[in-house]
Amino acid sequence: MSQQATAVTHRLVSSPAGRIHLVEQGTGPLVLLVHGFPESWYSWRHQLPALAAAGYRAAAIDVRGYGRSSRPGDTEAYRMLELVEDNAAVVHALGEQSAVIVGHDWGSAIAANSALVRPDVFRAVGMLGVPYAPRGGPRPREVFAQLGGDEEFYVSYFQEPGRAEAEIEPDVRGWLAGFYAALSADTMPAPGPYFVSQGGRLRDRFPTGRLPVWLSEDDLDVYSGEFERTGVSGALNRYRNMDRDWEDLAGFDGAPITQPSLFIGGGLDASITWMADAIKAYPTTLPGLVSSRILDGCGHWIQQERPAEINRLLTDWLASLPA
Repeated sequence: MSQQATAVTHRLVSSPAGRIHLVEQGTGPLVLLVHGFPESWYSWRHQLPALAAAGYRAAAIDVRGYGRSSRPGDTEAYRMLELVEDNAAVVHALGEQSAVIVGHDWGSAIAANSALVRPDVFRAVGMLGVPYAPRGGPRPREVFAQLGGDEEFYVSYFQEPGRAEAEIEPDVRGWLAGFYAALSADTMPAPGPYFVSQGGRLRDRFPTGRLPVWLSEDDLDVYSGEFERTGVSGALNRYRNMDRDWEDLAGFDGAPITQPSLFIGGGLDASITWMADAIKAYPTTLPGLVSSRILDGCGHWIQQERPAEINRLLTDWLASLPA
C-alpha cells in the first residue's frame, strides 16, 4: 500500500446495513467520500491526505456490499434509499449533524441522491465521472434492453444474479486489471467494453498486457484482495436495483438538487458522451452548481488518474462553500 494511505484511521460504525467500514484522516468539517464500481475506500487514497492538509475531516467509506462493510444477502438490500440512509448514519456515527458528500461513478449517483433525499444532512455535493440526471423516463431496464442491437449492454448483462459472478470470480485480479485498463485514458481500447456479444463475456474486449499508469501492482493487490475475500455479488447488486430505485424515487421525478454542487468528468469517459444532455440540463437540475469541469484526455477513474488536479478542484470548491 502506498505511503499516502498509511496515516489514516480505520473504524466500523453502525448503519442500517449493520456496519460500515470507513477510513478517515484530518480534523475539521466532515467530507464523506463514496466510491464506485468495482472499487473501495482505497480509490480515495490520494484525496484523504490532501483534504486533511486543507483542514477537513475526510472519511472514505466502503459502500455496503464492499470491503469490510456489511454485505446483506438480499438483492433488494442494495436499493438507493438504503445506501442514502447508510450515509446519513455514518455522518451521525461520526458525531456530526451535517457533511459535504462527494462520490465517483456509482458513488456519484449515491452522493447525488443522498443530497436530494437528505438535504438536512448533506449540505453540498460533489460528483465525479457520472453526471446528475434526475429520476424520470421509462424503467431503466427497458432503456438498457434497447441498446446495442444484437449485443447486450453491460448493465443488462449484470442483471441476472450469478451470471457476471461466473465470469469475474474465477480470476478476480485479471478481470479487475482488464476492467480498470479498459476505462483508463492510456490503455482504453476502441471500441470500449460496454457491450457483450451473444455467448461472449464482458472481458473479451478488455485490453491486456499492461496496467494503466495510475494503477500499480500493489494497488491492484489491494483491490483484488478485497474482492477475492468478499466476492462481487454485493457490488453487482447495485446494478440489480435500478428498477427498484426508479419506483422508490417516484416522488422525486425531475427534482433538482439545490445545494452547492460540483461536477468533474473525464473527457474520454463514455459517461460524458452518453449523458451529454444531462450536463446541458445543469442550469435546471443543479441550480446550486458552483463549477463543472471536463478534464481533457482523462478517463473514467479521474481521482486516481489526475489526483493533483482533482485535489485542487475539490479543495477550491470546498473553500468556496458557506461555513
